[in-house]
Amino acid sequence: MGEPVVETPRAMSDAAYYFLAVLVGTLAGAVGGLFHMLSSMALVWPVLVLSYFDGPERLGVLAAVSAVMVLVSVALVRAFAPEAAGSGVQEIEGALEGQREVRWKRILPVKFVAGVLSLGSGLVLGREGPTIHMGASLAKAVGDGFVLGIRDGRGLLAAGGAAGLAAAFNAPLAAILFVIEETRRQFPYGLRTYSAVIIASVMSAIVTEIIGGNGPMMGLATEEMPFWLMPAFAGLGVVLGALGVVFNWAVVAGLELSRKIGLKTSPYLVPLVVGAAIGPLLFLRPEATTGGEALAVSLATHPLPLLTMAVIVVTRFVMTMASYSTGVPGGIFAPILALATSVGVLFAMLLDLALPLPPGAMAAFGVAAMGGLFSSTIRAPLVGMVLVAELTGAYDLMVPVIITCVTANVVAEGLGGKPIYEVLLERTLRLAGKTPSPTPEDEPIGGWDERERRTPDA
Repeated sequence: MGEPVVETPRAMSDAAYYFLAVLVGTLAGAVGGLFHMLSSMALVWPVLVLSYFDGPERLGVLAAVSAVMVLVSVALVRAFAPEAAGSGVQEIEGALEGQREVRWKRILPVKFVAGVLSLGSGLVLGREGPTIHMGASLAKAVGDGFVLGIRDGRGLLAAGGAAGLAAAFNAPLAAILFVIEETRRQFPYGLRTYSAVIIASVMSAIVTEIIGGNGPMMGLATEEMPFWLMPAFAGLGVVLGALGVVFNWAVVAGLELSRKIGLKTSPYLVPLVVGAAIGPLLFLRPEATTGGEALAVSLATHPLPLLTMAVIVVTRFVMTMASYSTGVPGGIFAPILALATSVGVLFAMLLDLALPLPPGAMAAFGVAAMGGLFSSTIRAPLVGMVLVAELTGAYDLMVPVIITCVTANVVAEGLGGKPIYEVLLERTLRLAGKTPSPTPEDEPIGGWDERERRTPDA
């Protein structure tokens, strides 16, 4: 008798694979839209507190409620899914490299519930990190129900992450480019996987618009800037390039400080202190709280006095670091955009003291700064350009935005800065006792095709 014939699973057809992408995009849009709705509703509680309490006691109640929300969020993460802490983008990149696992059965409920609590508490965090992580988790859940090879599975995972970003900001083109630029080392490029990313992102945007409406999420009325002002945008890029390097260093330093304090005392001490501080700020200094999308629009259109703007820049920087160090689910995209707008408007106000600026310049510098700081921290300038355009609708400012983004990216590179998610992934792997993957300079020629030879698709 001959050897028994072992049948290997047939590769999924393109049509079936694209159907999975449609399903992932639809689910990511629905979950992302619901997450946005509930986290916004959760921020109504300070109004109720202020309507029922007067005098100093209202500050105590605000501090107590916010602290409890943060503590419960941290407790859920620590008890059920530690990898749900923070943004989650680095977890997806690690999964695409085969060094992390997307445990969707744990991540989905924890990221959703704990994320609503953390964003609802008023912490300076964004919803895009959780929606990206949940989008990838939904893709993993869908993929687990079918026989997918390594390449197709990771391609669908990236499509889910892109769909999550599209749901967060209603920016499908930026979501597609985010996969191309941010995960260029890990993404298994091919017509099939690339098409899946596009399909999932578009479907997610459609569902998001059905739930939340159409139009730019941070729509701004802007005007074209004269060409003689372009060098000023390059100068803004220099400032943001340096700030981006400091921002990334401060994020990691905050996480390390929080970890050391937690090891010496309790892992709940920092979340308790930060939560108790953020509550009163919701009433006393609301511009120092929450993700800041509405603040960015307000500052770009109605700048505050110079000294107030400087205070906002400092307080939002500090509160972003403090909020992210708590270990709750939350992203840094939105805080980056709000901080950048504050810096851009402040830069324009200082410039206006020496050189009178044309009408609409404050908004123009605020918009350009969004892309500039995104480029220097995330190190994805193309995504920064497109994301800003989709978010604000300021397509007439593309030239200033491009100049600011490219300059900021070059300066950050020159100063030795590394992409924030690469740094966060390295930290995650180090704490897990693993060795990070080779850097782009060490990557073998051939990219994903070369890695496939070392890791067969099965």
